Amino acid sequence: MRSLMTIFRGIPYLFYTVLTLNKVKKLDPEKVGRARYNEEVHQIPKHFARKIFRWSGSKINVHGEDKIPDQPFLIVANHQANYDIFTLLGYFPRPFGFISKIEVKKLPIVRTWMETMDCLFLDRKNRRQSLQTFKQGIELLKGGHNLMIFQEGTRSLDGKMLPFKSGSFTLAKKAGVPVVPVMIDGTYKIMEMNGNRIKPAKVNMTVCDPIFPEDYQELTLDEMASITRERIQKAMDEVKED
Repeated sequence: MRSLMTIFRGIPYLFYTVLTLNKVKKLDPEKVGRARYNEEVHQIPKHFARKIFRWSGSKINVHGEDKIPDQPFLIVANHQANYDIFTLLGYFPRPFGFISKIEVKKLPIVRTWMETMDCLFLDRKNRRQSLQTFKQGIELLKGGHNLMIFQEGTRSLDGKMLPFKSGSFTLAKKAGVPVVPVMIDGTYKIMEMNGNRIKPAKVNMTVCDPIFPEDYQELTLDEMASITRERIQKAMDEVKED
């Protein structure tokens, strides 16, 4: 029942956002400033994400918000389920752009919103396109725009983390920005554990200790991936103990 209600509520609301989309597309980040641009653009997506999350009947606890750096950063999160997107978009305190798989570009309205939010679309099968996307990401980070990537590359579906890919840490190194590990736990219980039928669940999101440029300067990309994964796993173990 919740699944049908979410679809019936969500699709009309998504089309309603087009009215706002046409307004925010006229904003120029160079004229209004990156911070104001991001705040203006993210208002409707954040509101939409919170609605989708609440309609599932789920509850969320957010921890570690005080650890978010006061500078541009790269968010690296684990990926349990589809609801990770609504969790991050709705409840992470700062605006950011997703680094998403290129297949998402096929979705109308969603694609346009993501482009307006300065999200990036990555084709892992196309090395040339990937390099170009990384260059765009580095420039966005240097320009004050936060980015986020699911470092496992796909959903784990069962709450257990998959190995982390290391290549994307190049973005942080080249841009000279902190890596902010973010742990998400419980989202797979909303849909994936129930045969994609939506049911309420308890979700935890924890902002872990950032890895600053001075911390990773001498580290390899694999070492950065390993440390990030360890911090997320530690946070996951802690919420499961509570």
